[in-house]
Amino acid sequence: MAESHEIGVRQNSLRRALATFAERFATELWPLPLIAIVLGVGLGIGLPVVDRAIDRSLPELVADLLFAGGVDSARAVLSAIAGSLITATSLTFSLTIVALQLASSQASPRVMRTFARDRMVHATLAVFVGTFAYALTVLRTVQDGTVLTDPQVPRIAVTLASLLTLVSVVMLTFFLAHLSRQLRVETVMRQVNRETSATIGLVGSTENTGIHDVSGVVRPSRVELSLAQGSGFIQGVDRSQLLTIAVRHDIVIEEEHAVGYNVIRDTPLARWWPSDTSRHPQADEIATIGREIAPAFSLNYERTASQDIGFGIRQLADIATRAVSPGVNDPTTAVHALGYLAAILAEFNDLPPQAVALVDDQDSLRVILCANEFASLMEAAVEQPRRYGVSDPDVAARLFQLIRELAYRTTEPDRRAIIRNQFERLLVSVASATYDDVERGRFAVLAAQCEKALNGHWV
Repeated sequence: MAESHEIGVRQNSLRRALATFAERFATELWPLPLIAIVLGVGLGIGLPVVDRAIDRSLPELVADLLFAGGVDSARAVLSAIAGSLITATSLTFSLTIVALQLASSQASPRVMRTFARDRMVHATLAVFVGTFAYALTVLRTVQDGTVLTDPQVPRIAVTLASLLTLVSVVMLTFFLAHLSRQLRVETVMRQVNRETSATIGLVGSTENTGIHDVSGVVRPSRVELSLAQGSGFIQGVDRSQLLTIAVRHDIVIEEEHAVGYNVIRDTPLARWWPSDTSRHPQADEIATIGREIAPAFSLNYERTASQDIGFGIRQLADIATRAVSPGVNDPTTAVHALGYLAAILAEFNDLPPQAVALVDDQDSLRVILCANEFASLMEAAVEQPRRYGVSDPDVAARLFQLIRELAYRTTEPDRRAIIRNQFERLLVSVASATYDDVERGRFAVLAAQCEKALNGHWV
């Protein structure tokens, strides 16, 4: 059973690594267009060869549907296609940049990854540059006739170029319609919510293999530290690698920070100590183990949603905070963002108990995890919207509603205590704000409803 546990840890680490790779691949603009260029060049080389081989044997009905112009016409068509497609590509890229700038200024700079991974943008660019590469490649096969040879006009290839151009026009139309939808803040928040829900599902399925209680663990007075080899955000942790290191060196490793935390070079990523606390490792062993542990933590210059639940919460909290700023003054958007935050916190609350440590095949403690905590996630979701949005009655009312909803969905006493703490802080913030008697009466009703929910009753 313990062996199957270790296998489960390795499988979960593989799933998390694949999720991280997929996230990085999806946010790059170049892979799909590059594949389209290669395919376009390959098709532009191969199809004219096929064209010359079967052109004279085509049925008359099919031949009538193909391009019927001469050499000059074929060159003019292919040149026009290549020129127009590169212009359309530039237009598409420019519109994407404008969309990124608007999203950054109106919502949050951290939602730009949502646009960067937009499949419609990738597909549109791929069709445009692929068609451009294909038309340019076919153009070189159009040849004038000589005394010894006939003119070479690959009719099938030119016809396909025309069809691809029509497809590109259709793609441009759909892209413009898609871009208009993407610029809506509601669309941005929905996409962030979907990404975060997927991350919660991944975390819930990969962090439940292990033990769920380390309250009895006694940490020795002397522990060794593994320092970061670079600076950046922790994007992921390879727990399988940590388990392997711990077993090989007969030590216990404890993660210092959760995924999403920003570290700087030569500061602690993890601490460790020998399983036999009476053993004191030598300096060379300390250095070796420290160098082995550090690569298990994936660092990068920005947070991603692949394993980081807090990143989605941070994006939505930023949108809510920016919406109530004097420069934007859009409390309705803040209210909607708080609704998405409540849904994410409730979904995280529904996760089964997550493992807090990993053991080896002899059930010996090896790795103590730093998992996502409900308290820190709720603080990230509520703190800034409460601090900057409490002066608006609708935002304050939505904060009361968020607390009420979470209190009703939560049965664990520890989490109810966390929610109650946020409730009491909200009461203090509302009491210090400027409201009239009618608004305060409304808040009194909402506060009473929250109190009932915290006691396990909706009404």
